Amino acid sequence: MNPRLLATRILQQVIFQGKSLNSCIPQFTQHIDEPKDRGLSRELVSGVLRYYERLDFMLGELLKKPLKEKDSDIYCLLLIGLYQLFFLRVPNHAAVSETVRLTQKLKKAWAKGFINGVLRQSIRDKATLLGRINTVEEARFSHPQWLVDKIKADWPDDYASVLAQNLLHAPMTLRVNRQKQTVSACLDSLHEKAMLGERLCCSADGIQLQKSCDVMALPGFKQGEVSVQDQAAQLAAGLLNVKAGQRVLDACAAPGGKTAHMLETEPGLAVLALDVSEARLKRVDETLQRLELKARTCVADASEVASWWDGKPFDRILLDVPCSAIGVIRRNPDIKIHRNPEDIPQLVENQRKLLAALWPILRPGGILLYATCSILKDENENQIAAFAATHADVQVLEIDSQWGRRAGLGRQILPGDDGMDGFYYARLKKM
Repeated sequence: MNPRLLATRILQQVIFQGKSLNSCIPQFTQHIDEPKDRGLSRELVSGVLRYYERLDFMLGELLKKPLKEKDSDIYCLLLIGLYQLFFLRVPNHAAVSETVRLTQKLKKAWAKGFINGVLRQSIRDKATLLGRINTVEEARFSHPQWLVDKIKADWPDDYASVLAQNLLHAPMTLRVNRQKQTVSACLDSLHEKAMLGERLCCSADGIQLQKSCDVMALPGFKQGEVSVQDQAAQLAAGLLNVKAGQRVLDACAAPGGKTAHMLETEPGLAVLALDVSEARLKRVDETLQRLELKARTCVADASEVASWWDGKPFDRILLDVPCSAIGVIRRNPDIKIHRNPEDIPQLVENQRKLLAALWPILRPGGILLYATCSILKDENENQIAAFAATHADVQVLEIDSQWGRRAGLGRQILPGDDGMDGFYYARLKKM
């Protein structure tokens, strides 16, 4: 399939049908054989989603009237054309002609002249369009206005940097399975394949690649010697300070990276990994199998303790709660399209419910690690402050670290800090 045509189809699914970008990723390999074409298609999709608000604003300036709902494919095709003209090193004539040519494959010959006219007008009016973009925050930052306002309110000194970081490509970071090899050995194997990398600054098991690649091309991936995981997520295992023989609960485990890292750190753990989604829990099982690690997995809602708990308290609980995922937009740019301001209060309530349900099954002296991939204070420091204020048996353990910044009773990483995704951690000890 033509890479631009596939990009158009996927953007329709993400923007108009509510599908996640991750669920659409298999289509890149299913429908395109050539790696170069797959790369172009993925770049067009991720790029349009990354700059969606800016491109949508530009179309609003260029179109005399909105397109009809049945022409969502033409709308997506126009976004692709504008992205090539304004963000890629594609000659203007090639970007226009290749975009126009796709109208035949879409069986919409009427749109040929229309698309040609809109794209050529954008070239003529480029300076004017860019000037108008700078006057509208939603377009300038390429984030929905409610999210710009929210991040600005929570991080008034850092919001511009956060919004800018969200538009960048995230680095590809690896976690070395210390049960199978060392970081040094992994670096040597990578260099033999001309894959340059360097040790991470904050994770003893981590490597950052200079250039991203297909995971299946990583030496030792199939053998379970290495996994892909952001540095911020790699911090969880160390913060839990697990020891052999302990009972550990990973309450919202999918896709399983943190579960696996704990077992790589200390294989003598008795780990129970829960997830409410059977499909997502299957990914945990697949990860454990590839890495040759053992844990008990169970499909369950962690907040409904009576339905799955055996009555024995846990020594450690990892509570990586469902959240807005605002901290990982650079990896999942479709979050900006799918997330709504109305989602946040419900997420906060679900997080509160999980905390309240799991705290009683932590043994005295045990540690619960609260984690999110969000940067919103309502989900993070405000959530933990409210919980600690209503539970007299909570002792907050300070996270003494060089990474992130103090945020209430926990520690916050903003997108881009030491190359990491946005993450929040708080360590709570039961008295």
